[in-house]
Amino acid sequence: MVTAFSWEDALDLMDLVRAAVLGILQGLTEFLPVSSTAHLIVGERLLGFQDEGGVFTVMIQFGSILAIMWLYRQRIWDVIVGLPTKPEARRFALMLILAFIPAVIAGVFLADFVKGVLYESLYVIALALLLGGIAILLIERFKPAPVVEDASQTPAWRAFAIGVFQTLALAPGVSRSGATIMGGLLLGLDRRAAAEFSFFLAMPTMAAAFLHDFLEVKDHLTSDRAAEIGVGFLFAFLAALVVVKPFLNFVTRAGFGPFAWYRIVAGGALLGALYMHWL
Repeated sequence: MVTAFSWEDALDLMDLVRAAVLGILQGLTEFLPVSSTAHLIVGERLLGFQDEGGVFTVMIQFGSILAIMWLYRQRIWDVIVGLPTKPEARRFALMLILAFIPAVIAGVFLADFVKGVLYESLYVIALALLLGGIAILLIERFKPAPVVEDASQTPAWRAFAIGVFQTLALAPGVSRSGATIMGGLLLGLDRRAAAEFSFFLAMPTMAAAFLHDFLEVKDHLTSDRAAEIGVGFLFAFLAALVVVKPFLNFVTRAGFGPFAWYRIVAGGALLGALYMHWL
């Protein structure tokens, strides 16, 4: 027997469509220097998507984490099994630990202020997008000659310094990948190495952030939201899986200029929309 398609069914379907769009947005922007947080915050407002407790955002970010871990699964496995016997594996692990430490310290002291104050302001996001785009253009123009061509060979002091740059991404709109990649360029990594280092550092950083945020929002993780979370998670995973390798090849050839101009246009458009009270 065929049942009628009700208005409630249509609303449920629209929720899933919005979840899919936001999942794709998250996956495509997480590892590009354009700020996935900014895109999700603005995207949710434009789509009228209600994310009670922020649980949807937290869960779909986990999809992006799994995508990057899957893409670099062989490197992860080699490091894990090589820790007892291989100096290069221990060196790689130490490099990531040193780069991860600044984010932990900054998160402990600043996370509440950032989420309670900065995340509420679209003006902060717009300015961060705009100024970040200008910064990328300047860094691309005046960066030092690269001395590190393999991300896994990044010296310890450079790794720690890139980790300090990563703390800038606590502010929404800055972009975690943008801060670490630009920090890498300033510290002598070439474009591909800086991007790959950003991917490596994303694994512990995003995993820790996910665990922290999940413990905060777990009470909002209800069965009636399982479908939209599942759809968002899947599309975030697939989108991130698709974008990472082409992104690496593109920036190796063309640099980060196009992403800088995108940020400038997006930040300017957002400021204009706020000025006109469209948002």
